[in-house]
Amino acid sequence: MVRDFDELVAEAAAAPMGGWDFSWLDGRATEERPPWRYARLMGERMARARAALDIQTGGGEVLATAPRLPAVTVATEGWPPNLARAAATLHPRGVLVVADRDEPPLPFADGAFDLVVSRHPVHTWWDEIARVLAPGGTYLSQKVGPASVLELIEFFRGPQPAERRDARHPDRARAGAEAAGLTVVDLRTARLRTEFYDVGAVVWFLRKVIWIVPGFTVPAYRSRLRELHDLIEQDGPFRATTTRVLIEARKA
Repeated sequence: MVRDFDELVAEAAAAPMGGWDFSWLDGRATEERPPWRYARLMGERMARARAALDIQTGGGEVLATAPRLPAVTVATEGWPPNLARAAATLHPRGVLVVADRDEPPLPFADGAFDLVVSRHPVHTWWDEIARVLAPGGTYLSQKVGPASVLELIEFFRGPQPAERRDARHPDRARAGAEAAGLTVVDLRTARLRTEFYDVGAVVWFLRKVIWIVPGFTVPAYRSRLRELHDLIEQDGPFRATTTRVLIEARKA
């Protein structure tokens, strides 16, 4: 059954937000996964750690996949709607969830953790990561890479300047880590295919990932959304390229 534009947009605009769960998009959008399997890598390092910190945990969904957690495991989150979800998910695993504004300083002592992880951090405060890592400690992160879903961004906002395209280049991650005194032991980039099968999936995605089109609202972009709906109806899924960066660094 073909659903009309108004129905799709209204449904997506009314859908609840919370956590970092994208299951609402099941059957409506797909994103190719990076080949390194971040959750597996994170779980392996958690099993060997004594004290671990997950920065910007979202709703705790990714950390909760670790089969074994250290006796001391802490997660931070700065968005209030996610805090309750993260607590409900992680407290049964013995994880302490700390409200944090995602700005320096981290509310922890120097050298408190031998493992720090973060999946898709909005910003990486390298000096703070180096400070809270114990000597010999490891930082593991999967980051959103350069020009991720640029096709979608430019559909709504037009051509983007070069600095927007290069802002998350892996070389910048390496430089930030090394400037903080860390040694980069792994750095990989993946270009992945993303497809949106209806305009409602795009609306939900832009409401969820608010930095893709800052200030996005349905009323402000309604005419452009209508054009996108017609484009999908005529040509099939809207395709974009997602980029991801894996970085692992150690403190001497």
